Amino acid sequence: MKIGLRGYGVWQAGVFTTPAMAASLEELGYSGLWLGGPGVDLAGIDELLAATESLVVGSSIVNVWSGDPSVLAASYQRVISRFPGRFVLGIGAGHREHSAGYERPMDAVRRFLDGLDAGGVPVSGRVLAALGPKMLELAAERAGGVVPYLVPPAHTRLARVALGAGGFVAPEQKVVLNADPVRAREVARPRVEHPYLGLVNYTSNLRRLGYSDVDLAGAGSDRLIDELVAMGDVAAVVRRLGEHRVAGADHVVVQVVTGKWQTHPGLPGVRLQVYDEEVMGVYRELAGGLF
Repeated sequence: MKIGLRGYGVWQAGVFTTPAMAASLEELGYSGLWLGGPGVDLAGIDELLAATESLVVGSSIVNVWSGDPSVLAASYQRVISRFPGRFVLGIGAGHREHSAGYERPMDAVRRFLDGLDAGGVPVSGRVLAALGPKMLELAAERAGGVVPYLVPPAHTRLARVALGAGGFVAPEQKVVLNADPVRAREVARPRVEHPYLGLVNYTSNLRRLGYSDVDLAGAGSDRLIDELVAMGDVAAVVRRLGEHRVAGADHVVVQVVTGKWQTHPGLPGVRLQVYDEEVMGVYRELAGGLF
């Protein structure tokens, strides 16, 4: 059974997401809500699903270093027993800079998938945070699809080739709704720099995509920021989001970025977007162009 989620979704840090937000996003027409950083207990996901009628919630992602796959499998079964067809389990290897015991991520993900298999999590119910070719290959073999993060449409094309016609491809795309390119970059750049330009998994992937050391130095080149963040008015942002669809995405995950930050409660120094009425207003404006 394939993952049938289509259209556009929203990425938010799970720790700041509420049932009221989920209901509002569903009402606007977004079909998916992807949560950054849930634990293996999938705490809070039942409440988001209970507050909505058809919205699909996904984890983007559960870090394989964060707990026992058997616990995650039991949590998955709990959620889908109450809300069949409305949850997609995303997992990933995280980052050596943030994960205690990090080593040999491919082996770690394979072991974790073995644990999910033992717990009855179907291949079609899970996706991987795959960036490089080896992880994309693993996703094609042992998952229903991929949820790549911080990628341009060029990566979406690679993911589609790797997964073939049947695999689910759902890239995340950051958005700054501002028609002034100078101001838009000022807002976008800190969200790319902190923490992503300090994480080897992301910088290695960006180098594979053709970005140079100059592009990745400091807070990132204008070229890098322009290609990783969709900026401009509603029409310009909608066009950029559509480039992922043309490149082969089934579902595009939108993350609105503004100049307001909140420190990650578990990772000092890592900035997360504040989800306030300004952000919800941007999702509302975008919905007018998307749906």
